[in-house]
Amino acid sequence: MVLQRRTKQREAIQAVLEGLDDFRSAQQIHAEMLKQGQSVGLATVYRNLQTLAENHNVDVVRSEDGQSLYRLCHNVHHHHHLICRECGKSVTIADDEFEQWVSAVSAKYGFTQVEHSADLFGLCANCSNA
Repeated sequence: MVLQRRTKQREAIQAVLEGLDDFRSAQQIHAEMLKQGQSVGLATVYRNLQTLAENHNVDVVRSEDGQSLYRLCHNVHHHHHLICRECGKSVTIADDEFEQWVSAVSAKYGFTQVEHSADLFGLCANCSNA
């Protein structure tokens, strides 16, 4: 874990993230900060998001095009996400059945100390009906 000292920029980034329900790119977060009158560079946003991610304060997922997307993390336990690829709506999934499947597959092939991440992309009910 990275030592996380409090900075004005990091607090401003966290404040922006607190106002968002879905995952956003660093560029989108930066644009929102500029819109709010904050003077911060894009490199500073990237650097602070990386520190927040390393300390498990934000969730990070990869979009279908490989871009990192960030959201304030409200669940400190291991979890996954179901994300709408149209509107960005996301749902946190903490399902024991999935974790049991990972353990069973790992054991079947003789693997131990397995780590994993899984994020599911699809269309939410609103976007499916549009």
